[in-house]
Amino acid sequence: MKEEGKQIKLREALLDVSRYKVVLTLALPAMIEHILQVLIGVVDTYFVSRLGTEAIAGVGITNLIINVYIAFFVALGVGTTAVVSRNIGAGETEAANHAVRQSIIMALVIGIISGIFNLLFYKRLFLLLGAEEKVMAYGIPYFLIVAVPSIFLCIIKVLSSALRGGGDTKTPMKVGVISNIINIVLDYVLIFGIFGFSGLGIVGAALATTISRIVGASMLFIKLNDKKGKLKVNFFDSWKVDKSTIKSITKIGLPAAIEKLIMRFGQLVYSGMIIKIGTLAYGAHNIAGTIESFSYLPGFGFAIAASTLVGQNLGAGRPKEAQAYGLISNFLSTIFMGAMGITFYIFAPSLAGIFTQDAEVSILVVKVLRIIACFQPFLSITFVITSALQGAGDTKFPMYSTLIGIWGVRVLGVYLLGITLKMGLIGVWIAYVFDISIRGIILMVRFMRGKWKEIKIES
Repeated sequence: MKEEGKQIKLREALLDVSRYKVVLTLALPAMIEHILQVLIGVVDTYFVSRLGTEAIAGVGITNLIINVYIAFFVALGVGTTAVVSRNIGAGETEAANHAVRQSIIMALVIGIISGIFNLLFYKRLFLLLGAEEKVMAYGIPYFLIVAVPSIFLCIIKVLSSALRGGGDTKTPMKVGVISNIINIVLDYVLIFGIFGFSGLGIVGAALATTISRIVGASMLFIKLNDKKGKLKVNFFDSWKVDKSTIKSITKIGLPAAIEKLIMRFGQLVYSGMIIKIGTLAYGAHNIAGTIESFSYLPGFGFAIAASTLVGQNLGAGRPKEAQAYGLISNFLSTIFMGAMGITFYIFAPSLAGIFTQDAEVSILVVKVLRIIACFQPFLSITFVITSALQGAGDTKFPMYSTLIGIWGVRVLGVYLLGITLKMGLIGVWIAYVFDISIRGIILMVRFMRGKWKEIKIES
């Protein structure tokens, strides 16, 4: 009877319309922010492409290297969100502020270390990735201006995560909009010039990116000094290192960093296998992957809502509410992503035609898009339920599931289906489906069993 009572209460929570509004209020700004980031990335690529193929390659290599650091920046953000949201939920605002200060200290240390490493080994990194001289001529100036001051990117990730942990997703969205508009304007002015100014080419593109990040980091700091917000951090607070809080954030964040690295290296390995299948297959794979990435946009927004609401409700001693918010976030995400899947399936030929006029490539892209369309519900789980578990402080389990999915299913599956059985790109994406489906089931079982409700977070 007790178990039945629990199920009834959870069912009642899931049927409460007000909770859906709470989730949407948090998710939609985060979704808009991510959509704008994707569009800005497209604009950036367009501007740089006018400098030549070598310039695009140079920027691409820079982003490939920075993505490794971003894994750690995002992981620190995961730890920050979990600790801050838990304390906000418990009504311990000062403890949340203290956690933000410790996260900023960690961001400064990680940012400085990565910047020094980039400054010392920039040429070796480019050579390691096989960059030619012409590519390095564009890539190295861009890398030095963008990657050495990566501390600003780290601070943006951490402060945005802190604000989201406090339930504020609008401020990171607004800051993202403003800093990205600045980036677009400066891209045009500094790359190509204006009013007699001849422009700086690739150096201008790099300066635009770094200046926009400095502005974004400054705006987030200003917001944290605002007396109206839940979180308040100013330069005159106590900035002593607290090993206990840092250990708590690291304990949560480190598995998230390892998970990202597992995924990155796995992607490199199976991408190499796809290249061996053939150029047409690799081209079609990249086009399909680019189109698929648009379905990530709602998943990203609802993942942030899930992480924040699970953490806050656990902090407030409401584990059933936390579970309900996680499931509601996933349900809404599935609706949005399912709609994207239907769009992919119906309009696959038209979407493929936007990116390629090659008939063989187009046929492959259409087939892949229709495979992608069918597993959007499982993809939603890997986004939202992973973040819900991370918001609870359960970051090890998603790490293990990613290890199993990427290396035990996807990499092995690509080799067996795509290469050994000669199924080509279709075999590659069938392996992808198996990976996402298995991970989705494992994560949902973990979430429904509720062991994450018992995790304690020290602040």
